[in-house]
Amino acid sequence: MIYLCSVLLAAALLGLDQWVKCWVSTHIPLGDALPLLPGFVELRTVHNYGAAWSSFSGMRWMLVAVTCGIIAVVMVLLAMRVVRHPLGVTACAFIIGGGLGNILDRVRLGYVVDMFCFQFMEFPVFNVADICIDAGCALGIVYYLWFYEKYDKGGGVHGNPAAPGV
Repeated sequence: MIYLCSVLLAAALLGLDQWVKCWVSTHIPLGDALPLLPGFVELRTVHNYGAAWSSFSGMRWMLVAVTCGIIAVVMVLLAMRVVRHPLGVTACAFIIGGGLGNILDRVRLGYVVDMFCFQFMEFPVFNVADICIDAGCALGIVYYLWFYEKYDKGGGVHGNPAAPGV
């Protein structure tokens, strides 16, 4: 059941990411901005041809390949039931949903649509997929540091694939 929920969560996050990107692209001209939370964050349409901080700009297919590889590894971890604890499965769903959102942009458009821009500090413009990937990584770290050893590595409730409710 938890794996079905993770698929639905990843699909919902992917849908939200694509919807926000579509809305921003059709309502805010490239380079223009619209206040979201005045003084804190604005919506600004930006085309990012690279990864974080525009690193690897112009390396579209390498970025697609690396992201596909990461998503494949996360899916294998889920399929092989290496990750069984709900927090770990949720982290994987966030990473998969966010990764797929940015892959779709790179393959379809040749760039990633970014839109969230902090007004109170210098920080790269980012999107919903980036938030999902970062949240998934943060949840994954918490899962690994505090739950993996106890529940999934050994014979705990979540460490037993035959245990009820898993």
